Amino acid sequence: MDSSVSKYDLLTDEELMVQIAAGVTAAFDVLYDRYSKRLLYYFHRMLAKDEKKAQDFLQDLFIKVVEKPEAFDVKRKFSTWIYTLASNMCKNEYRRLEVRRNGAETIKQINGNGVVLPRIERELDNEEFERQLWAALDTLDANRRNTFLLRHQEHCSIKEISEIMEVSEGTVKSRLFYTTKKLAEKLSIYDPKNKANE
Repeated sequence: MDSSVSKYDLLTDEELMVQIAAGVTAAFDVLYDRYSKRLLYYFHRMLAKDEKKAQDFLQDLFIKVVEKPEAFDVKRKFSTWIYTLASNMCKNEYRRLEVRRNGAETIKQINGNGVVLPRIERELDNEEFERQLWAALDTLDANRRNTFLLRHQEHCSIKEISEIMEVSEGTVKSRLFYTTKKLAEKLSIYDPKNKANE
């Protein structure tokens, strides 16, 4: 076995949580390494690309994990549980913003700074397409954006998303269909059929 690999690296997420509940710091370090980058990126996308807030949310999330590991049901899948916590933190933040601002101001905060994108040129590279995709995604409501990110960024199954967001699988499918349709409309300039008609 590679000397750089600890015995905890070989454990499943769920087994690591058992070790964390027993006070094993090394187990927490392994779990943090597995999930911190993905969750930071998730928070960054869900919180209007606010880097500082995303970092704060990541820290708060892992504080919850280390302070109350017994809250995790070892019969559940850890990734579903951790994303449920993360999703709920974002929902609570949206509610907090709504209390502080009226509905229009809340939507503006979620959508970012509202910069109007310049006219798209005929030939664009993948990086530009991705930028336009995220800009379009940011115009959608939080639930649809969250569903899309869990499916296409985190590669969660329909069932897992259903559990994380506490909605039916039918609602998940409906949100994904709506979001895909909206994104297709907003990014129609990239459709080869449209380019052929230019």
